[in-house]
Amino acid sequence: MLFNTGQNRHKADMNLTRYINTFGHAMYQRYGQKVHKVSINAAFTCPNRDGTKGIGGCTFCNNSSFSPNAKEAPQVCEQVAAGKQVIRKRTGARKYLAYFQAYTNTYAEVSALKTLYDQALAIPDVIGLSIGTRPDCVPDGVLDLLASYRDKGFEVWLELGLQSTSDEVLRRVNRGHGFGEYVDAIQRIQLRELQYCTHLIAGLPGESINATADSARRVVDLGTTGIKLHPLHIVRGTQMAREWKRGEVTPMTLNEYVQVVADIVAKAPPELVFHRLTGTANRALLLAPGWTEYKWKVLNAIYLELAHRDLPQGAAFQAFTGSDTPLITRLNL
Repeated sequence: MLFNTGQNRHKADMNLTRYINTFGHAMYQRYGQKVHKVSINAAFTCPNRDGTKGIGGCTFCNNSSFSPNAKEAPQVCEQVAAGKQVIRKRTGARKYLAYFQAYTNTYAEVSALKTLYDQALAIPDVIGLSIGTRPDCVPDGVLDLLASYRDKGFEVWLELGLQSTSDEVLRRVNRGHGFGEYVDAIQRIQLRELQYCTHLIAGLPGESINATADSARRVVDLGTTGIKLHPLHIVRGTQMAREWKRGEVTPMTLNEYVQVVADIVAKAPPELVFHRLTGTANRALLLAPGWTEYKWKVLNAIYLELAHRDLPQGAAFQAFTGSDTPLITRLNL
């Protein structure tokens, strides 16, 4: 039976740290208090939308379904102030990361990025940045800028929207880049010892139920320091919505998703930070699957599965060892 009361919602959320190194837990261990991300829409676009690599974007993408500020883009300080107020009331957090979330937040000249990032870091109680972007949009100048903030003592995370390690699947969803761009990006990120979180979507068309677990293992073996998971949402105003209506896309069930997440957690290294285990879309835009609307139902189901298995994060982790061959070569990349 799933927990379904407000009281049990909080109980499940706390108990997840028994099995998973969540972002909230990792930040608490590091700073001794709650740290929360504040979402920012800085009015960026994407090379897969502006014609540089394509138009229309990914077939699943309607960014307003995920970003709370996607329709309007007030000043950075206004967005952070509003976000802080909501988060402080909901979670009690008093320290924040400015999360540049909507579209590709490194897709501009370095000088323009610096202006925006500096504005966010100048806000009281903002202790760092989390920058959402694509693997093909992280030139060395951007990485050097982020490393400079890290060197000043700020908490810095680069969030790479990979979604899948399958080039065929990435082509199917019109992603505009392949796995090779991700490998190139992380090699340069790792040279600067930056933290990065890899985003994966479970249930993309053309992938088996277990494909996301395979993708997770590949990015873990390549050294990702964080993972963000969510199930495929089919939302209005997208090419995938039209494919779904034609019967060409079959969403995952809740049980399928829970099993995949539990597999990923058990096989992840203990130090890996899980930034997210599920995601919700704007209710007015969500078409399928219906269960993704209920974040706490999904989190409680994941918690119960982990408790049933009694396999905390890292319990089934096996790293590549005993070889002098470069990891990328061993993975046939």
